[in-house]
Amino acid sequence: MDASNSQSAEVVIIGCSALLKEINALKNANNWQHVAVEAITAELHNRPEKIPAAVREKIEIAQAQGSKVFVAYGDCGTGGELDVLLQEKSVTRIPGAHCYQFFAGDAVFDAIQEQELGTFYLTDFLARHFDRLVIRGLGLDKKPALKSIFFAHYKKLVYLAQTEDSQLQQAAVNAAEILGLNYEYRFTGIGDMSTSIVRFVEGNAESVAEFKQQVA
Repeated sequence: MDASNSQSAEVVIIGCSALLKEINALKNANNWQHVAVEAITAELHNRPEKIPAAVREKIEIAQAQGSKVFVAYGDCGTGGELDVLLQEKSVTRIPGAHCYQFFAGDAVFDAIQEQELGTFYLTDFLARHFDRLVIRGLGLDKKPALKSIFFAHYKKLVYLAQTEDSQLQQAAVNAAEILGLNYEYRFTGIGDMSTSIVRFVEGNAESVAEFKQQVA
């Protein structure tokens, strides 16, 4: 987002770049001219301890410019540190532990987890960038033996699809084969993510007090 857009935005949505396509589609569909989107690299999926600092930087810039801020992240492996930051900055986020949960919806995600705890998930973004974020991101291209360590407890790969795309479906099938996991496909769309963002942007988000109580 360039400086002029940042300074004029009434609302800034800060999110993982893995959600950028879906957030921008939601913004365009609703013609939100007053909303700007700031993305943080999805590479931090592999370094979640760095997520809070990256989010803090963008929150402070947006708030200094007078923008209202919404964070399009789950906890995403930060061990509660992201919520500590958001309470400090009086900012709310999408409820849930990660994008898999709010794409699938709580009930569906819980059912998948109950059926098979050892489940590895893909979204459209992760299916599209599987080689970069998983194979190279985890160093499996250089040390293939690490696969048996990282994925020792996984039995199934579930592709939670935001779009019905045959090429992405094939990419997900290929990923399951590479990892030696059983494959399952579920079309979810963007799930609960749209509800949370629309409520915030349209002025119907839960209050900061309610959010603090929720994550306490």
